[in-house]
Amino acid sequence: MTAELVRGQNHTLPQTRLEIRVSASSPVVAGATLGDENGVVRGAEWIAHPGSPQLPGLEVSQQAAADHRLAVDLEALPETVHRVTVLLALPVGVGGPTRFGTAAAPFVAVTGLDGTEIATFTLTGLDAESAVSALELYRRQGAWKVRAVGQGYAAGLAGMLADQGLAAAAELAASIQEAVARSLARSVAPPPRAPEGDRVRHASGAPDPGPAPAALPQSPAATPVQPAADPGPTPATAPGGPIDYAHPRRRHPAPPPPTPPPPTAPPAQPGQAAQPVAGDATGWSMDERLYNQIWGMFEDLARAAAAYRSAVDFAESRMDQELDRSLSDPRNRIGGAGDRAREEARAKRDELTARAREVLDRDLAQLAAEAAVVEPALPAAYAGWDNPVWHAHRVPMELPMALRLGDLHLPERTGLRIPLLVRLPLERGIWVDSGRTASEAAALTGSDRLRRLAVETAVLHAARLLAVYPPGEFSVHVIDPAGSAAGPLAPLVDAGVLAGPPAAGPPGVASVLAHLTRRVDLVQMAVRAGAADSLPPDLDTGEQLLVVNDFPHGFDDRAVTQLRYLADEGPAVGVHLLMVADREDASAYGPVLDPLWRSLLRITPVADNHLADPWVGHAWTYEPPATPPGSRVLEQVLAAVTAARRAAGR
Repeated sequence: MTAELVRGQNHTLPQTRLEIRVSASSPVVAGATLGDENGVVRGAEWIAHPGSPQLPGLEVSQQAAADHRLAVDLEALPETVHRVTVLLALPVGVGGPTRFGTAAAPFVAVTGLDGTEIATFTLTGLDAESAVSALELYRRQGAWKVRAVGQGYAAGLAGMLADQGLAAAAELAASIQEAVARSLARSVAPPPRAPEGDRVRHASGAPDPGPAPAALPQSPAATPVQPAADPGPTPATAPGGPIDYAHPRRRHPAPPPPTPPPPTAPPAQPGQAAQPVAGDATGWSMDERLYNQIWGMFEDLARAAAAYRSAVDFAESRMDQELDRSLSDPRNRIGGAGDRAREEARAKRDELTARAREVLDRDLAQLAAEAAVVEPALPAAYAGWDNPVWHAHRVPMELPMALRLGDLHLPERTGLRIPLLVRLPLERGIWVDSGRTASEAAALTGSDRLRRLAVETAVLHAARLLAVYPPGEFSVHVIDPAGSAAGPLAPLVDAGVLAGPPAAGPPGVASVLAHLTRRVDLVQMAVRAGAADSLPPDLDTGEQLLVVNDFPHGFDDRAVTQLRYLADEGPAVGVHLLMVADREDASAYGPVLDPLWRSLLRITPVADNHLADPWVGHAWTYEPPATPPGSRVLEQVLAAVTAARRAAGR
C-alpha cells in the first residue's frame, strides 16, 4: 500500500534498490546529495547532478526534464553515507518558470524496480522558491527510511547547497546550471505532453496546467508536515492570486461525467479569487459528490494543520541548533555576542513561525469559504439540525450513502467544522460514552447531566436514521432497564416510531435481546444456505437499531453475551447497536467486555478530543449534534416519519 506523505512524515523502506520518480509541469533539474551522520555534505564529490550524474549507488538524469527517474542502491552507498537528499531546481536562462509558485506542484514517488509505489509526496506550498529539498532517504538504527521534506529556497540552488554545508556552493550551482543549459541546447524539443488522467496536481498560486499526482486523510479525520534549511514554509498562493480548491484526493473518473454534471464555479475576474462550489468533487450523484467533497475538506484541513505544526517544530529545533552552535564557544556565552546570538536565533524562529501561520491562515480561509458554500447545500442525511433542509424534509425512497454523526475541528480554528460522516448501512455499532472524560466540557458538567445529554445524543442519532431510511425499512428498539431515560426518550415514544415500548427490567431486556438474536441467527442461516426466501413470514427483514441505555444495569451474564453477539454479528445482517454507557459502571466484568468496547465507535455527549488520526497524528475534537434552542425540528421530523409510514401502509 502506497504511503502518501506530508511534510515531515516518514516511512520505512521495505527494500534498498529503488527508483525515485519526479513529475513536474515544466523542466526541472533533479539531483541528490550524500550526507554523513550529521547530514553534512563533505564536498562536491558527494553530489550527483547533470554535470556528474553517477556516484556509487546513485544515478541521476543528465539534463533538465519534466519527468525524471533517479536510481538508488542503498546497499552500494559508502559506509559513511547516512542520508541521501533529493534536490529539485528550476533551470536558469531557458525561458521557463523562475519560481515554483507559478507552476503546478511537483510530485515525487519512491518506487521499487517494478514500478510499485512505496511512498509519494506532492510538494505543495511553494511560492518564491526556485530550488527545493524534496525528500531524503536516511539510515536510522540500521534501517533506511524516507522522509518528506519540501523545504524551499528563494536563494535557489546555491542557497540550498550552502545550507547543506558545502563551502563552494555558488560556484557548483553555477556549473550545474551551465551543464543544464548545454544539455538543453543540444536537445530536441519534446512533443506536447498528454494529460495523465489518473492524477490531479494541486496548483500553487496558478491555475493547474494539467492533471497531477495525489498526496494526502483527512478522515477521520485530518485533518495530518519539516526539516532543515533556509526559510520555512511559504505561502501556497501569492497574495491576490487565484485559489485552487482541487486537492490531490479528488480524482477524476475515467467514465463520462454523471448526469446532471457537477456544478462549476463562475469564472474568476482578473485579480479575484475563484469561488468555491458545493459538489466540487467526483461522483455519480450530488450526494456522492458532496460526500467526497467533505472528506476532501477533512484531508485538506489535516494537511494544513500538520504542515503548520511541523513548521513550528522545525523553527524551534532550528533555533536550538543555532544557539548550540553560537554558544559552543565559551567566549560567546556571556556578554554582547551571546545576547546577539540569542536574539538573532529567536528572531529567525519568530519569522519562520509567522510565515507558517500566514500560510495556515490562508488555507483555513479557503476551507472556511468552501464550508460556507457546502453546508447549506447538504441533504438531510449530511446536514446539521439547524439546517433549513429539515423544515421541508420528506422521508426518502432510497437510502443515502452516509449519515452525519456530528462535527470535527482542530484547535487551530475551532470555528471551522467538518461534518463527521459514516457510510450507510452502519458497519459497526456506536457507543455514546456517558462517563466523565478528561475534556474540559465534561469536567464542567455534572454526572447526571452527562447521562441525560448522552441519551439525548442517542435519540438524535436514532431520529436521523429513521428520517433518512425509506418508510418501514428501519425499526428502533429501546432497552431502558430502570426507566431513567423516560424524559429524553419522550420524542420517540410520543411520535410512535419505536417498534415497541422501551423495555424495562430484566424480563424486558431478555425479551428484546432474544428477539434480535433470533433474527440474526435466522438471517445468517438463510444467507449461508442461499435461501433468503425461506425466512419466516413474521420476520422483519428491515434494518434494526437497538438503543441500550444505562448498560450493564438489568443485564445478567446471558444478556451480556447476547449483546456482545449482536455487536459482533449484527451489522452484517442489518442489526445495529447504539449503546449509552459509562465504562466504569461495567468495570466488574474486567477484560471480558474489552472486545465489545473496541468494536463500537465511541462518541461523547459533549465536546471531546478523543478521535485520533493516525495518518498525521492529530487529535480531532468531536462535537455532538444538537438541535437549536427552542426548536421543534426533532418533533417535526419524527411526525414526518410517522406520516410517511402511514402513507406507505407500514
